[in-house]
Amino acid sequence: MKLKAISPSLDIRFVTVVLLVMGLSTPGQAEITSLDSANIDDVLNNAGVALVNFYADWCRFSQMLHPIFEESSNIAREEFPETKQVVFARVDCDQHSDIAQRYRITKYPTLKLFRNGMMMKREYRGQRSVAAIADFIRQQQVDPVKEIHSMEEVNTLDRSKRNIIAYFENRDSDNYHTFEKVANILRDDCTFTAAFGAVSEAERFSGDNIIYKPVGEGVPDMVYLGSLTNFDLTYAWVQDKCVPLVREITFENGEELTEEGIPFLILFHVKEDTASLEKFQHEVARQLISEKGSINFLHADCEKFRHPLLHIQKTPADCPVIAIDSFRHMYVYPDFKDLNIPGKLRQFVLDLHSGKLHREFHHGPDPTDSTPGQEETGGEVASSPPESSFQKLAPSETRYTILTRDRDEL
Repeated sequence: MKLKAISPSLDIRFVTVVLLVMGLSTPGQAEITSLDSANIDDVLNNAGVALVNFYADWCRFSQMLHPIFEESSNIAREEFPETKQVVFARVDCDQHSDIAQRYRITKYPTLKLFRNGMMMKREYRGQRSVAAIADFIRQQQVDPVKEIHSMEEVNTLDRSKRNIIAYFENRDSDNYHTFEKVANILRDDCTFTAAFGAVSEAERFSGDNIIYKPVGEGVPDMVYLGSLTNFDLTYAWVQDKCVPLVREITFENGEELTEEGIPFLILFHVKEDTASLEKFQHEVARQLISEKGSINFLHADCEKFRHPLLHIQKTPADCPVIAIDSFRHMYVYPDFKDLNIPGKLRQFVLDLHSGKLHREFHHGPDPTDSTPGQEETGGEVASSPPESSFQKLAPSETRYTILTRDRDEL
């Protein structure tokens, strides 16, 4: 029998295919950018999506994550070859403690997601595996804006969610690119919808526009009146509509809220007691809107937080209860009925910032007002940043905060 000769080039291709099938080929080198103070802003600002690994070499879990992170980067590069579409980066927190402090990194490793230089509130908390991280990146590439093809679809929107609807003459415009960028950042907080061309013509009598449909039937729409090409204005308006002033805290999102680094003003209420929640929301909006950014306004289910309530000598039967969690101590508002007293809730928050609540916690009623001009954070000196409720307690100080629970309970 006559055998056919195999050309060298065919032989090489055959061997390569066999090696790939067997998983014996050498993987490509991971493209992970090491960040420092000189390049971090440039790299992140020019990345559509960046996943950053904040690590410490001495940390065993950081060491375990390195090969997983690198392989995930390889998969992302194959699926999204545009270099600035998806970026994998890392920060050595021992070498660059200034960057770690800037992004409030308190544990290693921490995976933070950035979009166009802006850090997202929700860090990656999924499984530390190649498949899970790669799938997470794929999810981030899904277009958050749903296109509608007829105005009838607007009437079928889920009104239990916050809806942002935009009407554009065409998709390839600066107006839409701004909207798309905002939608990508706030994709977890609102539902985004857009109509283009002839479908949206009836709604564009004064040009391209964005409207907000609040939760609930019969609630009037709100129209954005700012420049559609101004990202900062558009983002601020949409964020104000999508992120409620008073948010619910749970044991699932508590660590994320803690990482925002500002104290909590919390209403504990029975889930069915919507009247107390509405009153709290009203007074927060009326008295404390200027404090937004210096304290988080939250509400919590009394039954779910029964254990924390016990540590401030309260039970669900005492609800509604208002308290401040400063990450050092919890301070109880005297009486929920005092919300009717003009300015009382605001003074409670101001007493936190002045340090009065902290002094009275340790030394009893303060005979004088706080020293004018004194600036403290969370009842502690500003030069010492607030400590996460999840961090280890100092041996010299006993304290209890809303999220301090046994790990088995979390």
